Amino acid sequence: MTSAQLDIPTNQLTKTQKVQLSKLEKKLRRNVGQAIAQYNMIEDGDKVMVCLSGGKDSYAMLDILMLLKEAAPIHFDLVAVNLDQKQPGFPEHILPEYLDKLGIEYHIVEENTYGIVKEKVEEGKTTCSLCSRLRRAVLYKTAKALGATKVALGHHRDDMIETLMLNMFYGGKLKSMPAKLVSDNGEHVVIRPLAFCKESELIQYSELKQFPIIPCNLCGSQPNMQRQNIKHMLNAWSEQFPGRIESMFTAMQNVVPSHLCDSNLFDFANINSSSGIINGGDTAFDEVPLEAPNASEDNKNYQSSAQQLNVVEVK
Repeated sequence: MTSAQLDIPTNQLTKTQKVQLSKLEKKLRRNVGQAIAQYNMIEDGDKVMVCLSGGKDSYAMLDILMLLKEAAPIHFDLVAVNLDQKQPGFPEHILPEYLDKLGIEYHIVEENTYGIVKEKVEEGKTTCSLCSRLRRAVLYKTAKALGATKVALGHHRDDMIETLMLNMFYGGKLKSMPAKLVSDNGEHVVIRPLAFCKESELIQYSELKQFPIIPCNLCGSQPNMQRQNIKHMLNAWSEQFPGRIESMFTAMQNVVPSHLCDSNLFDFANINSSSGIINGGDTAFDEVPLEAPNASEDNKNYQSSAQQLNVVEVK
């Protein structure tokens, strides 16, 4: 069953908004389809546990995956899972009512991780690290109980870039969120279908779809945490230098270990004059003419050969 068949208030949209929604939905489907195809995220017979937090990203992920499932040439099942962390004032009725309308299998898991975080973390300190570890443990346990073969998380392109910058600035590592990985306990394959989706488009999609957003009282109470600072910096760059964020994400997919400094990734010690020119030799900067996207046309003309993504949609 698609969202168009549900009693969801998209019929209140203006004609212009309906056109915007249709175009945006197609774009998100292409981007999610590309990520699934490129990283082989979903295979025939998979049971995908879609982690639904009640935020814009996970709502959009579930919505797009349901649309792709209808047209996919393979069979896979979706099951939505929400972790009720027992935050004070959490509206417990919203997600069950929404998911009942979707007609999708779902499970609400109740664990008081909120209480543990508030007890363990000092007031004013960032709660994200402990909170995410606790949530992962509960979700992986749930995935095992449900027999899920894949665990889908709602992180998007901007999350991945922010994580890269956080690790560079504060962790001393070139490391981000991978689009696909094996879970901490080694038992599950975790996927991020929104890897190629921009947060700005997910925000717009969420507003047009009028998802019943549930705010997080843990994350929302930390306006000064470093991730927010990084987000503000990247947004400022994007406004001042159109195309920079797209170029950064493309760079994450074009890593050249021979031109970095990690001896674990490249055998610098054994390079000698007979090794030949490696990846362009001493050319430190590849001066490829890049055409910045036209913001007024929503980046649709961003066709530089160095940055264009080969879009593939699962049908």
